[in-house]
Amino acid sequence: MKNFPNKHLTEIEFLDTIDMFKDKLFRFAKRLLVSHEEAQDAVQEVVLKLWVQKEKMINYRNIEAFAMTMTKNYCLDRLKSKQAGNLQLIHSNYWDQERLEKKIEDRESVMLLNRLMEDLPIQQQMIVQLRDVEQFDFKQIAEIMNMSQGAIRVALSRARNTLKKALLKIHEYGT
Repeated sequence: MKNFPNKHLTEIEFLDTIDMFKDKLFRFAKRLLVSHEEAQDAVQEVVLKLWVQKEKMINYRNIEAFAMTMTKNYCLDRLKSKQAGNLQLIHSNYWDQERLEKKIEDRESVMLLNRLMEDLPIQQQMIVQLRDVEQFDFKQIAEIMNMSQGAIRVALSRARNTLKKALLKIHEYGT
C-alpha cells in the first residue's frame, strides 16, 4: 500500500499501514546509526511524526518513500548533533545475495565486507542499502535521496565497483 487509505484513520489502520514497512525503516536506520537502540528510537520518532501529521499524509504519493526520507534525515541529523558524539557509522549484515554470496565463503569475509562498506561515502552507503538490501527501485531511491535516477545509478555502480575491486584485491593479494 503506497498511501493511507483515508483521511480519518483509526490508530489501528495507521499502525497496519506503517507495519508494512516499519522493518525497512529500522534496517535503514541501523545502517546509519551505531546501535540497535538508536535505530529503534529513530523509527519511533518517524512513526510519531507520521501519526501527528496523518491528515496530511493522504496527499503523498508514496508514504513508504516519504517515511524512508524522514528516517534518512532524522539519522543524519542525529549523526551531526552534539548528542551523537559517541555515534559512529557502522555497517553490518550486508552482502549482495546474488553477486557476493558466491565470493564470501566464511564469516571473516563477511566482516571484511562490512569494513569495506565503512569506507564508502555515506551517500553510496545509503544507496547500496536501499537498493541491494531493501530492494527499492531506482525511482523510489531517487525520491528518498532527493537525487535523479541517473545519479543514483552512477553512485550505485561506483559503490559496487569499489567493493568488488577491494574484495578482488584482498582475495588476490591477501592484503
